[in-house]
Amino acid sequence: MRYIVFVFVCITQFVSFGQKAIDTVETVNGKMVIYSNRTWQMLADTQFDGILNKEVHQMVSSELNLVQSWDNNVCFTSDRKNDLSKLSDTLWLCVSDSMQSDFFIPHPGYITSRYGYRKGRYHNGIDIGLNTGDTVRAAWSGKVRYAKYNDGGFGNLVIIRHDNGLETFYAHLSKNIVFPNDEVKAGDPIGLGGNTGRSFGPHLHFEVRFYDAPLNPEEMIDFAAKEVKDPNLLVHRGLFRPGAKPSDYYEEHGHSHTENVAAVVRPVATKKYYKVRSGDTLSEIAAKNNTTISKICKLNGIRETTTLQIGRSLRVK
Repeated sequence: MRYIVFVFVCITQFVSFGQKAIDTVETVNGKMVIYSNRTWQMLADTQFDGILNKEVHQMVSSELNLVQSWDNNVCFTSDRKNDLSKLSDTLWLCVSDSMQSDFFIPHPGYITSRYGYRKGRYHNGIDIGLNTGDTVRAAWSGKVRYAKYNDGGFGNLVIIRHDNGLETFYAHLSKNIVFPNDEVKAGDPIGLGGNTGRSFGPHLHFEVRFYDAPLNPEEMIDFAAKEVKDPNLLVHRGLFRPGAKPSDYYEEHGHSHTENVAAVVRPVATKKYYKVRSGDTLSEIAAKNNTTISKICKLNGIRETTTLQIGRSLRVK
């Protein structure tokens, strides 16, 4: 009987919150909770608080009391109350490191509309031309927080949260092909291009947000070259003014991008982490990150015989 239920809920694969848990099933990926409406959720996901970068969250939450919860049913988890324009420190985020090593352009089409002021309102992302049915891919590896139809104008929308605290939005899709809480890698197909929601012709609306606040995707991505501009991103309050350009904050405060950066940056990336994937062993992880098994065990309080759980973040530096 459990096997029949398992097959059915794998087809539906949607989690209905507020439903009563009626059973659990052991799977190769961990324990699964079965709900009364025959939907399911991995037990590890029910306990996940949504914080993928503890260091960054501690800094922004202590200064601005920012929220970054994990909710599969709402587009903005903070109800738009996070105000990054009041950020006094400059944060250093790694766009590419041991946990965010890969980047993949969401779609190789031409940009049809850029970030900034447009037709009496602010456009919070980049529009990329495509044909309905074209494959849309994850820009970076991460965890799917939201994948459903959004009636606020986005249409079919996928939101992925990344290990550095950023989220990427993929809107107006004709079809979502990932589900909430899925783990995805850079370049994985996540949806098909379309024209759903508040859209006037097939295109991908792509956004990058930090604690729900939008920033210009061209801060970090060269869309013509289809690559990351710089592995490091300096996050300061100037980035979050509607339509802001990369130099706004520095011009206003008499700084250049290269002048005394250390004085305005509070490093948050001195530690490195690696997310365990299927088939990983401690020896392989140590080799990939130029370290030793004993150091990894010491940093994480584990033994060489510890069973590695898929999705767990291990500190490697």
